[in-house]
Amino acid sequence: MAKPEVAVIGGTGFESLLTGARTFRVKTPYGTTLQVYSGKLGGKDIIFLPRHGRDHSVPPHKINYRANIYALHKLGIKRVLAINAVGAINATFKPGDLVVPHDFVDFTKLRATTFYDKKPVTHVDFSQPYCPEIRGLLIRKANEINVRVWDRAVLACTEGPRYETPAEIEMLRRCGCDIVGMTGCPEAALARELEMCYAIVCFVSNMAAGMQKRLTMLELGQISKRIRPKMEQLLIETIEALPTERGTQCPCSKALDRGSSSV
Repeated sequence: MAKPEVAVIGGTGFESLLTGARTFRVKTPYGTTLQVYSGKLGGKDIIFLPRHGRDHSVPPHKINYRANIYALHKLGIKRVLAINAVGAINATFKPGDLVVPHDFVDFTKLRATTFYDKKPVTHVDFSQPYCPEIRGLLIRKANEINVRVWDRAVLACTEGPRYETPAEIEMLRRCGCDIVGMTGCPEAALARELEMCYAIVCFVSNMAAGMQKRLTMLELGQISKRIRPKMEQLLIETIEALPTERGTQCPCSKALDRGSSSV
């Protein structure tokens, strides 16, 4: 098998799409990952990393984000497509819609958010938090397969594992957030620190707290099951359409050249 340069980070079950899949773990300075999968998706060799583990046993606030992202870097991954289930804060978004965010606000509290804890002090430019090249492809391919997609949204990432209160959702709405989830941060920042391209495609599983009477895991499962075929098709077509070389307009591959400084 050729050395993969594309990875998908998502929930449990996506590995079933891979052909010739094998599993392994990766040792990193931040710990050893749970199972990682390599195999073919469509015509390309990829890595799949289930962020919650193979049996969905790791809650969002306990995920070892640094080990996961560093492991992909160690494996030679250049591009990462992430899948996230989110609640809609923007009332125009509806369950079953896809969203490709352009920005985020990090409301997490306990997570390690950088690889640069020691000198030299390092800063990376985050004016475009998500890779514009991958974002553009995700949006174009979603339109081609005739699935409803929102091409601009601000993602609020909360700590979890509980859902947010109606007051918290109202605060997030006033802050300009459109969707809310628990796993988008710090993945994007960690990927940028290692000069990997990273973008997210989200599916709206529910309206956020205060925007519907109640929320059950059964309802979430039903929405996920309904949207999954379209999500899978979108990922396959986007990965197949990725150019061999990263584009010159992409800020990701030179993040440290432009953004690093010592204080």
